[in-house]
Amino acid sequence: MTDTMKAIVLEKFGGYDAFELRDVSVPAVGPRQVRVRVHATAINPLDYQIRRGDYVDYVPLPAIIGHDVSGVVEEKGADVSAFEIGDEVYYTPKIFGGPGSYAEQHVVDVDLVARKPHNISHLEAASLTLVGGTIWEALVTRAQLAVHETILIHGGAGGVGTVAIQLAKAMGARVITTARSSNHEFVRSLGADEVIDYTSDDYVSAVADLTHGQGVNVVFDTIGGDALTKSPLALADAGRVVSIVDIAQPQNLIEAWGKNAAYHFVFTRQNRGKLDALTKLIERGLIKPVIGAVLPLARVGDAHELLEAGSSLGLRGKVVIDVVGQTVELPTPAA
Repeated sequence: MTDTMKAIVLEKFGGYDAFELRDVSVPAVGPRQVRVRVHATAINPLDYQIRRGDYVDYVPLPAIIGHDVSGVVEEKGADVSAFEIGDEVYYTPKIFGGPGSYAEQHVVDVDLVARKPHNISHLEAASLTLVGGTIWEALVTRAQLAVHETILIHGGAGGVGTVAIQLAKAMGARVITTARSSNHEFVRSLGADEVIDYTSDDYVSAVADLTHGQGVNVVFDTIGGDALTKSPLALADAGRVVSIVDIAQPQNLIEAWGKNAAYHFVFTRQNRGKLDALTKLIERGLIKPVIGAVLPLARVGDAHELLEAGSSLGLRGKVVIDVVGQTVELPTPAA
């Protein structure tokens, strides 16, 4: 191996020009670590939040960020027995715990690493690691969504929502989601039973109509703002709200109290177990990745811009980075 690799380095907090493509040193591999040749990574809202300066106390600059890896093991530490050289793997690097995935190679603690599903590509696998682990924790661990319960998923056409719909259906739930009208057929194809047009309809009233006034058992919030604030109004008694978004404004906790509601705020902790469980569903065809755009490593700044403006551009699913190739696939502009 060479001692250096190409990486996208965050030089400053700010706009899309804050990144620089550099040659950097490849980290040494510890006894319980593996070095992975990164084939693909992906862009998440957490990435652009870090870039613009939301977490300055946690990310010393210069920094390599990024939270999804799909690739091949090229080196393993002396105490690693679970993987061999050449194994295809996928995982999320430790959040705020060292260099991220915007690079040709990545060194990671072996406990975070899972075997890549055999029936999907590296691009597809990279689109699922942070999203998949987060959704598993939200719906399975926290909400404990049960068969025949009803869930409202905010933002069904997004990178998180597309996978959440599929996992909820695999768990046997009735799925209601929000999406603009141009995406209704698409989210239904993923398994949504009912779709609410968030651009024209009040989702609280729509949920009341769809549930005959009973409300939903679970609200999964991927948006925040008013979507989160109004969530208890859509709940059934003893319902649960799970959000992956920072709390930016006061909540309707009196309404939640009156419903005997539980609130869960998820900043996911990654481990192999979540991804292994996800892999079983992927290999059974119950969860299929949705990729809305693919760009090369050198265009990470453009990928951030695309994700932040994604809804208006008709983006569905994840923005993925092809680290080993020069693939460019952009979303079709919204009608």
